[in-house]
Amino acid sequence: QAQLVESGGGLVQAGDSLRLSCVASGRPFSTYAMGWFRQAPGKEREFVGCISWSGGRTSVADSVKGRFTISRDNAKNTVFLQMNSLKPEDTAVYYCAGRVGYCSAYAQYDDWGQGTQVTVSS
Repeated sequence: QAQLVESGGGLVQAGDSLRLSCVASGRPFSTYAMGWFRQAPGKEREFVGCISWSGGRTSVADSVKGRFTISRDNAKNTVFLQMNSLKPEDTAVYYCAGRVGYCSAYAQYDDWGQGTQVTVSS
């Protein structure tokens, strides 16, 4: 089982940018597809995006397409979520997750971080 620790959240204004990081340990990181999810108060958790183990394939949700990008540095066991042009509706707790297998919005993820809060004020 891997341990995942997110960082980089905070309070920003609409239109600002943030970059979230997720550092993994306890499992060979390069075998892992990594995903980002978010959960806003009173709402279900939703898929934000994912990246394949090699970084060669990414997928993001339509709601963030063109604003959010995912990347990874396997040498540093870290996956990133770059968030630009943030909107108040992006306010949520953001979680990273990992799975052995392909990048998918619908597959089950094996390991989860504790989450980092992102708040976007209008």
